Amino acid sequence: MSNSIEYTRKYTSLLDEVYKRAAVSTCLNSPRRMARAGRNAKEIMIPKIEVSGLGDYSRNGGYKTGSITYEFETKTFNYDRGIRLLADVMDVEEAGVLDCFVAAGSELQRTQVAPEADAFTFSEIASHEGVSPAEEDFADAEAGDVLASLRAATNAMDEAEVTGASRILFITPTLKGVLDDFSLANPARSNRVLERFSRIVEVPQTRFYTAIDLLQGRFEGDFGYRSSAGDYAKTADTELVAGKTYYDYSKDGYQPVAEPNVADIATYYEVVGVGRPISYMVVEKSAVIKFDKHVASRVFSPDELETLDSYMMKYRKYGIVELLDNKLDGVHVSCAPGA
Repeated sequence: MSNSIEYTRKYTSLLDEVYKRAAVSTCLNSPRRMARAGRNAKEIMIPKIEVSGLGDYSRNGGYKTGSITYEFETKTFNYDRGIRLLADVMDVEEAGVLDCFVAAGSELQRTQVAPEADAFTFSEIASHEGVSPAEEDFADAEAGDVLASLRAATNAMDEAEVTGASRILFITPTLKGVLDDFSLANPARSNRVLERFSRIVEVPQTRFYTAIDLLQGRFEGDFGYRSSAGDYAKTADTELVAGKTYYDYSKDGYQPVAEPNVADIATYYEVVGVGRPISYMVVEKSAVIKFDKHVASRVFSPDELETLDSYMMKYRKYGIVELLDNKLDGVHVSCAPGA
């Protein structure tokens, strides 16, 4: 991104900044002991224990024999992102804004780091193996529809004996507004399902997708993240699915099949991994592994750079967002239907 420091004669203490809120997924951060566990390796080992249930006690034979299974599940750090920002020394000095990197660092955190961290967190949870997002169309939702869906989700967790003390509801501001308006207009009607959550957090839709692409920064406009466009993969269908688009592959690329037939289905492709908007997500906090193993941020003066007469700011963040294998019942995702 090219520098945009403008020459000025006078400036005020006001900052013209982009509207963005801080990160909303930090409430899922794991305790500090997790960071210590992963200090010297790319992978961390999480203990997992299971024990047999009880059996009848016999006055002659005594106890029945069960077993203890104590093993480790391996989790790999999956987030490694960074950026280097440059500003020519004369641009900075002639603009009279020598503290620009203080403002720039804050702007980077608020407008880039926080939104991407949220988007990565929610997409990793939603796309984790064993998590199957429920497709629900809330485009024109009424409060009763949303409340019924939330009740079904909490009932399923209750029946699976998921602890209720640390369940967090992440929901779009639009749907939260629908529920708030309902409560105000209908004080006698029940919305007590909302009491089943220890916390309710509003997530802007721009950070709330089932899958995202982390852009590589190879050219202008290739920074940050976006909702995933998906990839082509051989279909696993054995029968035609009504409404699904199948593709043929040739030298001209992937082309939609105008009239698919089941006899050729083994040769068809479909688009998988498309990022769909999430309406809400319920997460029991202990089901999530989320922490940053390494965060580095530093500003370099022109004297420290050999080839550039510029100020430079470097930022890097290395961490992990994962789910524990035995706690997948503590996650529920509701997303928009696929195309």
